[in-house]
Amino acid sequence: MNSELSILIPTFNYNVFPLVSRLHAQLFAADCTFEIVVYDDCSTAPEKENEHINSLSHSSYTVLNENIGRSAIRNKLANDANYEVLLFLDADTMVIREDFIAKYIENLNPHSEIIYGGITYQDQPPHRSELLRWKYGNEREALSVSERLKEPHLRFLTLNFLIRKNVFERLKFNEDIPNLRHEDTLFALDSKKKGIKVDHIDNPVMHLGLETSEVFLRKSRESVDALILFVQQGLIDAGETALSAKAEALKKQGMAAPIRSLYDTFRKMMERNLLSGSPSLFIFDLYRLGYYLKNANTTKK
Repeated sequence: MNSELSILIPTFNYNVFPLVSRLHAQLFAADCTFEIVVYDDCSTAPEKENEHINSLSHSSYTVLNENIGRSAIRNKLANDANYEVLLFLDADTMVIREDFIAKYIENLNPHSEIIYGGITYQDQPPHRSELLRWKYGNEREALSVSERLKEPHLRFLTLNFLIRKNVFERLKFNEDIPNLRHEDTLFALDSKKKGIKVDHIDNPVMHLGLETSEVFLRKSRESVDALILFVQQGLIDAGETALSAKAEALKKQGMAAPIRSLYDTFRKMMERNLLSGSPSLFIFDLYRLGYYLKNANTTKK
């Protein structure tokens, strides 16, 4: 079957040429009609090697004139795509299977709406400064198909997924939200509300862009800030994510104040653990829960 694919990759301060080169070879081997489109969201430190993408057939690298954010750049990529089947990949991923493209084509049928391939992480622990992100990714994101199917929408991450263009047009990423985090959560929950099916297959890419524990912790706080905002604005129902559901349950049980107090008392101690060589995900969960309850209480009018 001759398939037509648009491979869409947003990037910012990241070298995506190795990823594009590997995809390019597989697309030719799969004998399909394709384009690879990379949009650079006005990088502050552009990667010169990305310009080599323009030397590959059916491939292009374009630097945007201004930074438009994670939601808008993905919507622009989809809008500008020439083909009806879109494969989105994050810049800091790498194809690790020789049949990655073939696997997506094999699982594509006339009824397919969204197909999520999954994510994996390196087996060996990284430098201790990156352990929190690696541990979280391995235990919470690199899930088997059977685990993902228990909550097919909430276990869908937007770093490696195939979607039909007409389905994407019904969803799109929300450009009205602040450029914080959780735009992917909104996208996934919107697909659930609109009855759009998410199929899960075993076709992961490897996540390469491990942040330091310090950066990941900061981004996690930003993510909680975004979640609080979306719950308060009615964009996400508190029961739809594990963190907000737990926080609301504690409020109803009259336990919010003790957890906030626990957070205030032990915050520095928890941060020391999370930035150490043996971070605990139990402490990470408690840290985020305390942060949520403290800041939801502060910001709610």
